[in-house]
Amino acid sequence: MEILWGVLILLGLGLLLGLGLAIAAKILYVKEDERIDEVAKRLPNYNCGSCGYAGCKAMAEAIVKGKEENIRKCKPGKEEQNFKPIIEYLDAHPNDDGSKVKVHL
Repeated sequence: MEILWGVLILLGLGLLLGLGLAIAAKILYVKEDERIDEVAKRLPNYNCGSCGYAGCKAMAEAIVKGKEENIRKCKPGKEEQNFKPIIEYLDAHPNDDGSKVKVHL
């Protein structure tokens, strides 16, 4: 009988903690800007760090958030293959307030 109480208490505790985690996941959810992933896909994805950022995703985040305007900091990137598609994408997908992301070659 003692082992049954132990199992029931652990099941109840697991259910309670699982429910708490599910509620916390809904409340604390942070929506990431999907443009960051799209810009990162258009970068060469070498993750070399020659641009001064930790990798291509970090540079893409800086570009989308407006912290980096000079897209040529990406040393392995090519103008036709990487830079122009990024500029075209960002022109077609402005910020939430309608302003364009400022980037230049």
